[in-house]
Amino acid sequence: MISTIGSVLGPAMANHLWQSTLFALCMALLAVLLRKGPAHVRFWLWLAASLKFLLPFSLLTGLGGHLAPSHSRTAQMQPAFYYAMDVASQPFTFASSSAPAMMHTAHASHFAGWIPSILSGFWICGFIVVLATWCVRWRKLAAILRHAATAEWGRELEILRRLELREPRSKSLRLVISKTALEPGIFGIFEPMLVWPEGISNFLDDAQIESIIAHELLHVRRRDNLAAALHMLIESIFWFHPLVWWIEARLMEERERACDEGALRLCDSPWVYAESILKACEFSVAPPLPCVAGVTGANLKKRIIRIMTENITEGLSMSKKALLIIVSAAVIAGPIIFGLVNIPKLDAQLAQVPAGQPSPSFEVASVKPSHSADNRMRIMMFPGKFTVENVSLGSLIMFAYDAKSEAQISGGPSWIKSETFNIDAKEDDAQAADLQKLPPDEAQKQIRLMVQSLLADRFKLKVSHQMKELPVYALVVAKNGPKLTPSKPEPSPAEGAGTDAQPTMRRGIMMNGRGELQATGVSMSLLADVLSRQRETGGRIVIDKTGLAGNYDWTLHWTPESPAPLFKGADNNAPPDGAPTPDTSGPTFFTALEEQLGLKLEPQKGSVETLVIDSAEQPTAN
Repeated sequence: MISTIGSVLGPAMANHLWQSTLFALCMALLAVLLRKGPAHVRFWLWLAASLKFLLPFSLLTGLGGHLAPSHSRTAQMQPAFYYAMDVASQPFTFASSSAPAMMHTAHASHFAGWIPSILSGFWICGFIVVLATWCVRWRKLAAILRHAATAEWGRELEILRRLELREPRSKSLRLVISKTALEPGIFGIFEPMLVWPEGISNFLDDAQIESIIAHELLHVRRRDNLAAALHMLIESIFWFHPLVWWIEARLMEERERACDEGALRLCDSPWVYAESILKACEFSVAPPLPCVAGVTGANLKKRIIRIMTENITEGLSMSKKALLIIVSAAVIAGPIIFGLVNIPKLDAQLAQVPAGQPSPSFEVASVKPSHSADNRMRIMMFPGKFTVENVSLGSLIMFAYDAKSEAQISGGPSWIKSETFNIDAKEDDAQAADLQKLPPDEAQKQIRLMVQSLLADRFKLKVSHQMKELPVYALVVAKNGPKLTPSKPEPSPAEGAGTDAQPTMRRGIMMNGRGELQATGVSMSLLADVLSRQRETGGRIVIDKTGLAGNYDWTLHWTPESPAPLFKGADNNAPPDGAPTPDTSGPTFFTALEEQLGLKLEPQKGSVETLVIDSAEQPTAN
């Protein structure tokens, strides 16, 4: 169980870290381009880079998949562009494609089972240490402030109220006097207070006090403590990533610079403002916690030089504003659009009657419980006849709705998987004649719809359709290219034994026992369907992303996995009477697919149509 969870979450987490790192580097590049612009713009760029660690792009991509109209969920070839985007954005998912094959060895499986546990324990220890460090420092500061007194009078309070009148707030800021040598700063997130160290005013004149308080009010209006607390949470979760610690330094630098720029607009002289900062530093010590926005943060020497030598930063030019708008739109809309045009196009939709059309049905049908001791199931289609032997209702539902995996079916009573039935159904002569005129694919679709009508009539089956995000496999071309033989064109009637000769139908896949498939004239989409039903794919739907058009001939042989018995007392590992014993010396399923067909399966997630069984009853009497 742990190894299974690790195999799914490991690549997903690695992809998320990869995407977050690339996003942060893009924000860093953008910050460099806007280095002469306002500091608050760069602060928001770094904050976006920080918050990206909490927001996987897969959520936006999934949103795009759900926003797509249902009629667009049709099977079609994935362009190479989308596949390239998948590889670039999810390199660890694609790199892990060989993992399933490795897991077939006992040693690798045993070792891999310990990796998630070791990594999880390592991460938990780091998380606890970082979080505990913040909590201890926070509690120390809170203990100091519990002994602080609220100011009821004084020139500091008068200056504070005067500055608040310039930009009225909904609630006046509370001023508390601390007896420690803390620097002036804002403590608290939702109920902030201005902490003023007792005695510092003896070293400052009114103009200097006003410049410091103006700086602190800007921290309140910008909600810098909330931003710092969010980044502290990110540091606790992603403590192992050096980039989050580097972002913390950038956030502190830009937030102080942004407040400096705002305070300089209110002060008459940069000399007064710079001197007030120096005196505050001389009086106090460094801030005890990053989520306390003070006046002495960031690199003090650089700040003083910048305050004294640089002019107040002007606003962004139109070109830079346009650049920010384009980048912001691309970051948010890009993954949504990618999901909108890419994820819904999965060859995993369920067969159903088009709206407004009558459902075809059999002329007569016999349904009886099966009491056979034979565990083999049979679903046979002959001209004018449909026969089922020893098949459960669950399997019939999968056939009727062309479900590729059991993961697409949910709900229903327990007996739909345990009780089996025999069915003999007959089409009327006109139906049988019409079906013989249709291409095999279309004829099979009609039979599936007729089975749906039978299940609704005799089993009182009621279902509903839902879209779900499920693990899937993408069928792609391996690095050495495909090893498939293009099928020869089928002979036309004119090339046959006469003008009345029917085309020779060569298309199909034959299973020669478990572990061997032989195909003639088969498309990649049909191959994906067949692979979806193999035990080795673990119930995942396989989606054709090869980009290969046309039909191909091929043979696939592998050593099948040992299945669990379908029924109590059954031995599914034993071959049928007269069948040869399976070869256990051959390659694994994933290895055979790559070596023999030049294809491989990449684990991904996709939006898939599923079927919910709302109700089902035992079949009515014949």
